[in-house]
Amino acid sequence: MKRTMVFIPLVVLTLSGALYLAAPQAIQPHAKETQLRNIRQLTSGGENAEAYFSADGKQIIFQSTRAPYKCDQIFTMNTDGSNVKRVSIAGGRTTCGYFTPDGARIIYASTHLGTPDCPPTPDPSLGYVWPLYRAWDVFSARRDGSDIRRLTSTDGYDAEGTISPDGKKIVFTSVRDGDIDVYDMNLDGSQPRRLTNELGYDGGAFHSQDNQWIVYRASRPRTPEEVTQYKNLFAKDLVMPAKLEIMLMRADGSQKRQLTSNGAANFAPYFHPNGRQIVFASNVNNPNPRSPNFDLYLINRDGTGLQQITFDEGFDGFPMFTNDGKKMIWASNRHAANPGETNVFIADWVEPASSRN
Repeated sequence: MKRTMVFIPLVVLTLSGALYLAAPQAIQPHAKETQLRNIRQLTSGGENAEAYFSADGKQIIFQSTRAPYKCDQIFTMNTDGSNVKRVSIAGGRTTCGYFTPDGARIIYASTHLGTPDCPPTPDPSLGYVWPLYRAWDVFSARRDGSDIRRLTSTDGYDAEGTISPDGKKIVFTSVRDGDIDVYDMNLDGSQPRRLTNELGYDGGAFHSQDNQWIVYRASRPRTPEEVTQYKNLFAKDLVMPAKLEIMLMRADGSQKRQLTSNGAANFAPYFHPNGRQIVFASNVNNPNPRSPNFDLYLINRDGTGLQQITFDEGFDGFPMFTNDGKKMIWASNRHAANPGETNVFIADWVEPASSRN
């Protein structure tokens, strides 16, 4: 059962008529959420997700579908939820915003060169699938959205970009070689390099804080039926993320290893700053692909020590720590004013006793 503190939120009525928080709303954690303290809700209304800190922990970049936009755009805000600004180019759908380590620029993926309109959503009769819009490309811009530069130009899906902490590499997902794989490239888009090559979807990659490792999610169709389904969907620019496992590899693509083997939809992995653990989202305790019940988990980088972090009955996903490990940000359905609403939350992080030195 959800419990909220007695708190009257401050809201702002925008020109579009939508209500958004002018001050973060305090939320009580569930009784089992002992690693989270001082939870604050930073957005209110619409669909808000994939929120990531700047390197100094002072700003957040995130994607949001909110009026007057009909599909996701990239916004920035302060860590108290104030000063919300759209920074993506107008038109199309955008995703996967990320700051450069020096905070001077951002990257994100956009479909605006294909069409200024929102691309169509997949046919619901196909089940729960993700679209691989062929118009997706990765772009760079100043942090205010100006000086936009195209970094990828191959035919097909290029998205899911994040930047190594040293600012030298962008790791991203692409279909340029006939499958859905993880690549890296220089910050200016030069010298792209394929890092994965096994049949199946590979994506959602992040570097470790020492730049030596990459954590990502992957599907591995094995049976003839699974392979056929995967290839048929891929031919339609679709992928079904019902079974994704958390993977680890060296930054050059070597020493690949699988960390989870639970057959669930595990995604959005991110390294804890201690370098020993990875936080990720999973429906392992409710592996119905149509269920919104995802929680956050912590796992050791050798695949041991799985710990559940969130216990809300809805969706919790896209976790990220500040570089000092003192705060975590994530997206959640908790405390939603309307069904399906997803908001950005921030909390102080309390280290589990088992992970302390």
